[in-house]
Amino acid sequence: MASAQWAEVREKFQAALALSRVELHKNPEKEPYKSKYSARALLEEVKALLGPAPDDEDERLQADEGLGAGDHALGLPTEVVEAEGPVAQRAVRLAVIEFHLGVNHIDTEELSAGEEHLVKCLRLLRRYRLSHGCISLYIQAQNNLGILWSEREEIETAQAYLESSEALYNQYMKEIGSPPLDPTEHFLPEEEKLTDQERSKRFEKVYTHNLYYLAQVYQHMEMFEKAAHYCHSTLKRQLEYNAYHPMEWAINAATLSQFYINKLCFMEARHCLSAANVIFGQIGKISTTEDSTFTSPEAEGDVPELYHQRKGEIARCWIKYCLTLMQNAQLSMQDNIGELDLDKQCELRALRKKELDEEESIRKKAVQFGTGELCDAISAVEEKVSYLRPLDFEEARELFLTGQQYVFEAKEFFQIDGYVTDHIEVVQDHSALFKVLAFFETDLERRCKMHKRRIAMLEPLIVDLNPQYYLLVNRQIQFEIAHAYYDMMDLKVAIADKLRDPDSHIVKKINNLNKSALKYYQLFLDSLRDPNKVFPEHIGEDVLRPAMLAKFRVARLYGKIITADPKKELENLATSLEHYKFIVDYCEKHPEAAQEIEVELELSKEMVSLLPTKMERFRSKMAQT
Repeated sequence: MASAQWAEVREKFQAALALSRVELHKNPEKEPYKSKYSARALLEEVKALLGPAPDDEDERLQADEGLGAGDHALGLPTEVVEAEGPVAQRAVRLAVIEFHLGVNHIDTEELSAGEEHLVKCLRLLRRYRLSHGCISLYIQAQNNLGILWSEREEIETAQAYLESSEALYNQYMKEIGSPPLDPTEHFLPEEEKLTDQERSKRFEKVYTHNLYYLAQVYQHMEMFEKAAHYCHSTLKRQLEYNAYHPMEWAINAATLSQFYINKLCFMEARHCLSAANVIFGQIGKISTTEDSTFTSPEAEGDVPELYHQRKGEIARCWIKYCLTLMQNAQLSMQDNIGELDLDKQCELRALRKKELDEEESIRKKAVQFGTGELCDAISAVEEKVSYLRPLDFEEARELFLTGQQYVFEAKEFFQIDGYVTDHIEVVQDHSALFKVLAFFETDLERRCKMHKRRIAMLEPLIVDLNPQYYLLVNRQIQFEIAHAYYDMMDLKVAIADKLRDPDSHIVKKINNLNKSALKYYQLFLDSLRDPNKVFPEHIGEDVLRPAMLAKFRVARLYGKIITADPKKELENLATSLEHYKFIVDYCEKHPEAAQEIEVELELSKEMVSLLPTKMERFRSKMAQT
């Protein structure tokens, strides 16, 4: 190609790249893709100047026509073929243009045309794909096809392209290892070629993209372990190459923590959340690179609302961490009636030393974020929050206070006006924190006060909620309030049992708590009725257990009402028996229900057997008096 023509090619290509980078909002409102279309026209001109694909490439294109997109992505060459000579050079330059045309069409939402250009790019490069000059371009084309097929929800095809990219990267690094050419360099004069350092940075960014897209694909395929591994690796690489937006990096790290929390990997979850806090704190303090795997549509400094929303979301992830860790400790230490088992507590204390001894080895196996000062900053946040299950009230209280601090932070953004569901979920988590803290408290009066705090924060929520629009939320809160009153009543009964002669004030208090618990359990059960106020013959699977528990607790509550009126007491026992019988009868008709409430069903059967005799004795006593 003549030097003048080559100069024209280079100039048009650089102009096309510049136009491609113009942000959409800078185009006229009625022509959002104006710059993209202008870039496309220049790329087509460059393609025409380069001439048709070489003859042998044309033959190969025809031979490859029968290959599907997924087939094209599979199978690695056994040896490296360098793109040498004018024929190979033209094929590679055409491949660069096809790649940019493919991305251009995808950007303008013309996916089929975009796919066609990207597949042409791969076909032109197929022979040379492991070479120093082509590996980066080939992986980028496959990554883009992976995204395209993922958006079409053809996940297996997307997976084939992306896994092929990963395998190619690994093979290239193993067999060659030197920083490969960036695709743009095929249109640069020798003196403007990139340094090895810049080439390496760009190639590693391409691979980071590949890992990120694989994480999304595995998540979609419900391969959650793999998805988490790839997400963690992506985040780590972004920090290493300083290629991230702090806000997006932080929210992705916090989201990853939820996977570790569900797997009960609390050290890893704490590490993700601590890193999220540190990186989020960089917003506005450091300049971020343009190259980011997680792109943010807005400039972070210009969106205070988004900033506060993300801060609230990270706070909610911390709440889940503290709550789940405390609940896991409770499950490990409670007996069959939900009270603290001192023997289990002692066993866990004995395990604590082993857990601490293994801490260092666990840290070495875990993927740590950051190095140097960043690593120190993350460690400083970690040290303020334990990853070990709390074994007593003081340890539980430390976690509770951390969780409560993040509750206040989350509520700053997720307010009832505008974020009804989110606000209620945060309040419910706050209530759950008090509930699990009460488990560790040995003082019965203080436990009562904790449940009272729960009621005080939950009752106002349902005052203004329209049951028609928030039926499920209403049910959840009604059930939770009922259970809080139920627990308070049990505690007050336990306190009264320790007194020789409980006064009328305590008796009245117990009855009032009983009445309140009954009220909310009944509200919950009434919400299950049809428009004609008829209770369902078949209870839905989603509410089966809570409905059965509500029936059981209503039965027990009627049996706990303290009254000096024998007639009233007999009525209460009859109502109690009615609810116990409902549970037994329902489980006989619907055997699947028995599996949901095994303990309660056995107790109900026992009460159905015992109560008629007790009631008969009561009637005889009343007749005699």
